[in-house]
Amino acid sequence: MNLEYTAVIKQDGDWWVGWIQEVPGVNCQEKSYEALRETLAVTLEEALELNRQDALAAACGSYKEEPITLSP
Repeated sequence: MNLEYTAVIKQDGDWWVGWIQEVPGVNCQEKSYEALRETLAVTLEEALELNRQDALAAACGSYKEEPITLSP
């Protein structure tokens, strides 16, 4: 599954800072633009996996997973 997210990135003095627009709490800072993009991607993957684990733990017992598609 190929998902796309939006990074909001800006330079602040000597640092590059960024956030993933669609996922609250995914934000990073790095000394270079390239390092920031890489760190954002890793942090996003980790956050999505943690959110998935939390959702499955909260469901307990019997549950069903369903894909949800948003229209542009």
